[in-house]
Order: sequence, then structure tokens, then C-alpha cells
Amino acid sequence: MCGNLLVIISIIYFKQLHTPTNYLILSLAVADLLVGVVVLPFSTILAVSSCLHLEGLLCKVRSCIDMFLCTSSVLNLCFISIDRYYAVCQPLRYRTKITVRVIVIMILVSWTVSALNGIGVTVRGLNEEQSNRCVLFQHTSLAIMGTFLTFYLPGFIMSTIYLQILMVSQRQVRSIQSTTCQNTKSGATISKMERKATKTLAIVMGVFLICWTPFFLCITFYPLSNYTIPVSVIASFKWLGWSNSMLNPFVYGFFYTWFQTSVRMIISGKIFQGDFTHFKLF
Repeated sequence: MCGNLLVIISIIYFKQLHTPTNYLILSLAVADLLVGVVVLPFSTILAVSSCLHLEGLLCKVRSCIDMFLCTSSVLNLCFISIDRYYAVCQPLRYRTKITVRVIVIMILVSWTVSALNGIGVTVRGLNEEQSNRCVLFQHTSLAIMGTFLTFYLPGFIMSTIYLQILMVSQRQVRSIQSTTCQNTKSGATISKMERKATKTLAIVMGVFLICWTPFFLCITFYPLSNYTIPVSVIASFKWLGWSNSMLNPFVYGFFYTWFQTSVRMIISGKIFQGDFTHFKLF
């Protein structure tokens, strides 16, 4: 919650950060913040209470909000990858293609689709046979629909886009290398650029896949295995997935120098000592 809150305050306060790309990061931070503020308290209550009178109602509410916010977080990640694709692969068309209007549409789509997905899956599951286990997707059709819209489709899109970005980046680096003086220093610089691009993309996709893949694979095979997978295993993988909302500020924020500067100004209280809205962060 602290990391996402720092991202939100930074982007809202500093005028220099009012860019289309940062609006997507802001939307992502809001979704991730709400996961920590709303979803995790519900989940904690359900985890520690075994005989709660309203456990069934809390489970349904938690499931709806959880689907809504987690799907929004994933879709925001997906739209960020699209934004990065145009920035890296089509830089000359970036400003005409990725405008504030387009970004607003992306944000509205991510939140609207997420809300419809969460409400739809929850409503469809109301008439299903009840179980003492508070687990998402206890029906096969719901599991297929929910996991496809929440993870598999966005994950496939993100993987494809970032792979394309990586290929284009390496191609651009080799093009620069072929037109510059071939010396040891140049070769070392080019090699460092390639490693940095590869490392950054590996972190972006790696964190997302490491956090969410175990849960969605488990939940996909859960109905097919006649519900034999231990609920404790599913719960553990779910908490791992939620941790993606905690790590996103590190992946999309701490890699930017402007975020490091803004965090120092916020934590030190400098922004309360005057008007720093137009302060140059980079």
C-alpha cells in the first residue's frame, strides 16, 4: 500500500509526470492499492475465522472485488506493454498514436471490463451448489472464463508484445553497432545495452508470471481434478498472486529516476514546505 501510494502521490503532485504513460502507471497503482486496502482485509478475515456467521456473504463479496481489482491490475499491465511497444518499436508514430484520449480509453476499458468480469463471474456462481470452501471458480465453466480473461489472454498479449520489443531493441542496437567504430569500448557499451534491455524485460514479465502462473494453473485444474487440490495450496498461490500488486511499484516505479527523487521529497516532507509542483525531477 505504501509503495503504490507513493506512486499515486508522485504522479498527481508533480506536473512533469503528467504524461500518457504515467497515467497508465497511475491507474495500475490505484488498482494495486485497492487490492491491499479492500481485498486483503476480507481475505484475512476469511482466513482466521472458521465459524463466522457472514462467511458466505463475505466470500462472495471478496470474490467479486478480488476478480474486479486483480483483473484491472493485469489489464493495466497489458496496456502498459502496448504503450511501451509504440514507444520502442514505432517511436515516430508514438505521439500521434498514444495520446491522452487513447490512454483514457485504455483506462476506462481496463476498469469497465474488470468490473463486468468480476460481477458476471460472481452472479453466475450464486446459483451454483454451495461449498464450505471459500475458493474462486468452483465451477468448470467459471474457471475457464475467469482465468482466460484475467490471465491467459493478457499474459499471451504481454508476452508477445515484450518479445517483439526485445527483438526490435536488439535489432536497433546491432544497427547502431554496425554504423559506429568497431572498438572494444563500443562493443562493451553495446553489450551492456543489450543486457540491460534483456534484464528489464525479464523482470517485467518474470515478476508477473512468477506471481500469477502458479495460482491460475492450479485453479484451472482444480475443477478438473474433482476438487482434490488442497485449499491451503490454492490460498498460498493466491497470496503469491496478490504480491504482484506489491511488487509493481518496484518494477514500474523504482526503475525510474523521477520516482526515486519524488519519493525522497515526499518522505522528507519537502513538498509541504513550498510549491514544488513544477519541480524538475529529471
